[in-house]
Amino acid sequence: MATYLDFESRIESIQQDMESAKARGDEPAVEILEKDLEKEVQKTYGSLNDYQKLQLARHPDRPYALDYIRLMMEDSYEIHGDRAFRDDLAIVCYVGWIDGVKCMVIGEQKGRGTKNKIRRNFGMPNPEGYRKALRAVKLAEKFDIPVLMLIDTPGAYPGLGAEERGQGEAIARNLFELANMKIPMVSIVIGEGGSGGALAIGVADRLAMMRYSIFAVISPEGCSAILWNDPAKVEQATKALKITPEDLYEHKLIDEILDEPLIGAHRHKQAAAEVVKHYFLDSVKQLRELSLEELLEKRYQKLVSVGAYTE
Repeated sequence: MATYLDFESRIESIQQDMESAKARGDEPAVEILEKDLEKEVQKTYGSLNDYQKLQLARHPDRPYALDYIRLMMEDSYEIHGDRAFRDDLAIVCYVGWIDGVKCMVIGEQKGRGTKNKIRRNFGMPNPEGYRKALRAVKLAEKFDIPVLMLIDTPGAYPGLGAEERGQGEAIARNLFELANMKIPMVSIVIGEGGSGGALAIGVADRLAMMRYSIFAVISPEGCSAILWNDPAKVEQATKALKITPEDLYEHKLIDEILDEPLIGAHRHKQAAAEVVKHYFLDSVKQLRELSLEELLEKRYQKLVSVGAYTE
């Protein structure tokens, strides 16, 4: 069963009417309802506020990393473990082919259903997850294959065990190491980009965001609790944080906004996967035209240009 958000109620009603019309073979009614649906989608999704975009980024039907991997990759093989502690299932690493291009895909995986969410730790990696990701990138560097990183996490896991095993160091190590990898790297925020949990696989030559994704230093819930001690101000916090792709693109923090289907990736997963695939392949083609020195220099300039200061 599809899940509908509050502001999608009219769309849900039209789609239910369409299913009924199809079941009774009423083609004229189906055609009329299809036109009504198209108009409603344009009206609803053409005027979303920041909080509604946050809801879409967290939509339970939204495709996760494994959905994209299964839709895009061929002859894929999963890489497990950090060779130090254990295999963190909140991060998945696959080597395989995308349209004939050998590549490594690394993603943060939230999991569906209670058992899977617990198994994947709700997409919140422990330090061993980030160390696994770094191991996979180093493997890709060894064989000169490009890397695609899919960001989708509420944040790095803040538990006691994670801190004891060096959560902060693991994230910092990834930032340091990824900045100097001698292969093309592309990162895409496919859902939630939560603070350091997202940054740990966000250092790349190209950083893009899906149309309905967010990237934030803290969750709006955490922000409203800290600043106002009032959970009712989540919408106000969402707007103040400037977490939408449009906000980040305006401040030159990301390279591109990927045009996922207007009705959302959760309604057209295959179309969303095509968008991700083409952006990755086009980016790799352009990055392959650069010499190694140019690749590293452009990445360095991209990283040091973040932020602003005055004297």
